[in-house]
Amino acid sequence: MESRGAPIFGQTRSNVLVFGHRGAKALWPENTMPSFRQALALGVDGLETDVRRTKDGELVLLHDERVDRTTDGHGPAGSFTFAEMRRLNAAVGHDGPAEQIPSLAEFVEWAAGTKLYLNVEFKDYSRDAVDRTVRMLSDAGLLPRCVFTCFSAEVTGYVCGACGLPTQGFPADMEKEPYEGMERDWYAVGIPMDRLTREASDAYLEQGIDPWCWCPDTDDAVRQAAAAGATLCTCNDPRPALALLRAMGLRR
Repeated sequence: MESRGAPIFGQTRSNVLVFGHRGAKALWPENTMPSFRQALALGVDGLETDVRRTKDGELVLLHDERVDRTTDGHGPAGSFTFAEMRRLNAAVGHDGPAEQIPSLAEFVEWAAGTKLYLNVEFKDYSRDAVDRTVRMLSDAGLLPRCVFTCFSAEVTGYVCGACGLPTQGFPADMEKEPYEGMERDWYAVGIPMDRLTREASDAYLEQGIDPWCWCPDTDDAVRQAAAAGATLCTCNDPRPALALLRAMGLRR
């Protein structure tokens, strides 16, 4: 069984790739430049990150709807201007210096100087955020290294249909704004570890959808991912997957 089209990143069941989740969020402050740089230094094949808009329309890398969990600020992310957001400390709960929430532009400029693949998740569902993100990545020459994801099926449908770009969906009951046949617009599917089985993986492959998983952060979880036939592992802590998959002969 094969996924729809060629494996974009070279991922197969015998060459399982490892992506850092928001950088390497188990080890460094998530969605910060140090987290991305350190994940690269560990040897990940790619990175997953999240795009939102600030009050004044700047595209930034932030997972949550609110800034409370990951910064020393309080309130909805959309209530902050970019300048206000940049004054927040995004390294709350971690030892070390304060860190800023990166702009998408800052991240793109850095990523263009690497060979990393990117899994870009839209947390802002607006066409403006999607179109400007795609344009920025295109201008930097990064689109061939990107797969786009969102929990809104309408967004991934737009990215696939209107933009002609590969998308990653999620199991159907996790999708917001689902529509009939949405799976036909997916290049890949992100399966959480508590749902990852060989049967689920095979079922997606039979539809031409590449089975990815999140987040195998222990040796046992990595073995589960390998046994289930996942072709890409997005990890909070990439170290177990990087070491064990190679030891199992499942990484080049």
